[in-house]
Amino acid sequence: ERAQVGELAQKLQEVTGEKVELAYVDQGYTGEQPAEAAQTEGIRLEVVKLQEAKKGFVLLPRRWVVERSFAWSARFRRLARDYERLTTSLAGIHWLAFAVLMLNSLFSRVHNTL
Repeated sequence: ERAQVGELAQKLQEVTGEKVELAYVDQGYTGEQPAEAAQTEGIRLEVVKLQEAKKGFVLLPRRWVVERSFAWSARFRRLARDYERLTTSLAGIHWLAFAVLMLNSLFSRVHNTL
């Protein structure tokens, strides 16, 4: 995985139009090689580390965002299993699911302000 950081960062910048400046990664991406590969594409990697002396549940910063997103996508039956033959179909369904979630959030906020 570390060897593919440069390629992933390059494709990420192509898709987003060079808008990504910071990426949160887990401890698998520690070291200079992944950081330098991402930096060549203008992305700074911030490693979210687990506390060394932990007891019980420890909330890692920014980790909840990913877990929340997975939980939201699991609410859509079509995304519960991978039935699609093409990756583009699966990506399209993810885009649609998150668009629905974002619109729902927007409308609930507008409704609460009225």
